Amino acid sequence: MWPLVGIFVSSFVVGLSGALMPGPVLTVTIAEATRRGFWAGPLIVLGHGIIELSLFIALVLGLGGLLKHNLVFGIVGTGGAMVLIWMGVGMVRGAKKATLKFQLDEGERSRPVLAGLLTSVSNPYFIIWWATIGLSYIALSQRQGIIGLGSFYSGHIMADVVWYFSVAAAITVGKRIMDDRTYRWIIGLCGILLMALGLYFGSTGLKALM
Repeated sequence: MWPLVGIFVSSFVVGLSGALMPGPVLTVTIAEATRRGFWAGPLIVLGHGIIELSLFIALVLGLGGLLKHNLVFGIVGTGGAMVLIWMGVGMVRGAKKATLKFQLDEGERSRPVLAGLLTSVSNPYFIIWWATIGLSYIALSQRQGIIGLGSFYSGHIMADVVWYFSVAAAITVGKRIMDDRTYRWIIGLCGILLMALGLYFGSTGLKALM
């Protein structure tokens, strides 16, 4: 009982410390919550969680050694950089005509899930975290069997839920006193930040390949 509680709590704390760090997922959460409101947060976490769960399962099945290679890091870094820059350019270009006064059609409601997925998989440090800290936690949790692994993953994903839901809620409340000009600045700045992160990830990825 207590080892499982310890795994859950420590996983939550470590996961929260990672979620609190500025990065692509936080940036897109701010941008999407500003546009779509609170539910953008849960949808982005859903996309993020799909990638995390897939990677978690892969690591449990023995993928950990492969992710530590420079070649893999380099490919993820350069490929992810292009995705982030592409998303950032789109946000900056779209910011010029962005408005808070519109209605979403049904086809647009799934995009935050895709945004959460793309910003996660395009971040090479997300992969490295799972190949190092995450892999160590998996090894520790496996001593408690399937329940131990479940305690680790549930604690980790709960950290993302608490943080990004809170960010989305704060942005939604603030949007009530926000005008279109402020909204466009937020979208534009988020786009620039994504491009900057893309350039940084790309440079580290190229260094790893060289």
